[in-house]
Amino acid sequence: MTFEIGDEHFLLDGEPHRVLSGALHYFRVHPEQWADRIHKAKLMGLNTIETYVAWNAHEPRKGEWDATGWNDLGRFLDLVAAEGMHAIVRPGPYICAEWHNGGLPTWLTAMPGIGLRRSEPTYLAEVETYLRRVYDIVVPRQIDLGGPVVLVQIENEYGAYGNDTAYLERLVEVTREAGITVPLTTIDQPTDQMLSDGSVAGAHLTGSFGSRADARLATLRRHQPTGPLMCAEFWDGWFDWWGAFHHTTSVEDAARELDALLAAGASVNFYMVHGGTNYGLTNGANHKGRYLPIATSYDYDAPLDEAGNPTPKFFAFKDVIAKYADVPAESPAAGGPAPELTVPLSIVAADAWLPTVADARVGSPGSAASADTARSAGSAGSAASADATRSAGIPASPATYAVPPTFDALQHLSALVSYEVELPDASSPRLLEFEEVRDHAWVSVDGIPVGTLSRTLHETAIVVPPGQRLRVLVEEQGRVNYAERIGEEKGIIGAPLLDGVPLEGWTATPIDVAEAGLAIAAAGDSIAEGFAGAPASAPLHHGGTPLGITGLRGEFVLDEPTDLYLDTSRWGKGYALVNGFLLGRYWRSGPQQTLYVPGSVLRSGTNTISVIELEVAVSPVARFVAQAALGPLEE
Repeated sequence: MTFEIGDEHFLLDGEPHRVLSGALHYFRVHPEQWADRIHKAKLMGLNTIETYVAWNAHEPRKGEWDATGWNDLGRFLDLVAAEGMHAIVRPGPYICAEWHNGGLPTWLTAMPGIGLRRSEPTYLAEVETYLRRVYDIVVPRQIDLGGPVVLVQIENEYGAYGNDTAYLERLVEVTREAGITVPLTTIDQPTDQMLSDGSVAGAHLTGSFGSRADARLATLRRHQPTGPLMCAEFWDGWFDWWGAFHHTTSVEDAARELDALLAAGASVNFYMVHGGTNYGLTNGANHKGRYLPIATSYDYDAPLDEAGNPTPKFFAFKDVIAKYADVPAESPAAGGPAPELTVPLSIVAADAWLPTVADARVGSPGSAASADTARSAGSAGSAASADATRSAGIPASPATYAVPPTFDALQHLSALVSYEVELPDASSPRLLEFEEVRDHAWVSVDGIPVGTLSRTLHETAIVVPPGQRLRVLVEEQGRVNYAERIGEEKGIIGAPLLDGVPLEGWTATPIDVAEAGLAIAAAGDSIAEGFAGAPASAPLHHGGTPLGITGLRGEFVLDEPTDLYLDTSRWGKGYALVNGFLLGRYWRSGPQQTLYVPGSVLRSGTNTISVIELEVAVSPVARFVAQAALGPLEE
């Protein structure tokens, strides 16, 4: 078969063809659910599936390339082909996508002097290696070789970032040299400057928008005088960030815009047909004056909800598509209520799972056990941990620093670092100041909580009482995925001041969330029943309610695996794992108050839940509820 760009249309085997596509990110969906989501997209009337490729999922550490399991792009594309559909691949290298660091690995963005998203030699060398690895997977799956791939995108909305045409030209060269023969595209928001700056010879221009279709297509046509018009990101919903409300868009308005697109003869790619979930620590963040970390749910108010069930948009869009193309008579069944369960939780002694200062040794690179996109300690390539150092008989020798090292300096890919320092003697409170804390910090003196610092609230200073030992527990809440802040360092930034004087002698203890969760799940002999019976080693235990970082564990029994919704509304802030699978982050600030638990990580019989609570869990139970609670629809 052939797929080409004609004077007015896409041409499939020489005949005019309209692309009806939906975005479905393999890295946001459990691999055992890929086939289900692809099939349901076809039932909406789509003929194509589009996906980004997340570089940091495949190569969290330099040279450690992985294309298996969650990262098996080849299998995903084969499933698209098995459904009789085409595929569009968007390998970036930058993808935005509200994904951690915009898809770029932290080892890449931390390289000294590197020039991101431009024709800088160090960056280009790494990008070329990455793209060739991706194209090794994509090339044999192109349509002219019997595969599903019909389009490959160059970069991603580059006109909103830069205008280095030489960079785009080199990406085109590398793509063609690697054996990609299908048509290439670019995508930009339809403004004159963005379309001009983001275009490159050899790639067909497409647009990204969700409204005013007629006007946007007219702008696109000025810059792409011939060939098919395509909205390659038709924004049919929106994403959520912590502390806001759950974003939705009007079904009627979205259907009307879709109708306008198709009536104009355009092709379309729904962004998203199914959003999925930011499992593990994979969420990104935006920062256009205020840091706003993306929520765990990536439901996106899409035609298929976070659990893959059809929404009113599914049926409205299918009705519109039916005016312009044949659609299947079958539609997916509506989702029913999930089982409701209440699971008692018990505190797990801290020494069973929480690293100590002694684990932060001289020369230690920090936690090497998690990847940027770790969903469990068993995924994405574990390396040696502090336990291995202990078992080797190496004596504890904590490193100290005049200036606290960043997560990046520690090569720490997980979400937490505990910074500690001895305080000079004093008889009265003093002012502790930071250049910046990225992104959220809990401050305590001698184990007593003092307060928090929020990057979102632009907080950089706090008054601390007299005491001996200061601890600042810093959480990386998600790396910025858009514009110039991509790749910025995380942790304590700069030299802390105490009453204007540099405070030195810091230790830094990386805490791997995924490994800690597994240790909690395995620590059956370190449990005290209920909060009231918690051992003294439970950190900051107070009056029957755990304060500070606390590990909790419970078990529940299922007759058979099925999707569940974990209610987090009575907890504070932290992370939850089921059977060692890191579901993601929760936070009482909302909007979402449930975490989606895919049935694929559950089993018949006994299942384990482990929780890392960073603040206060009011309720000593885990509740699984009948349906998702993604938050209020307005503030």
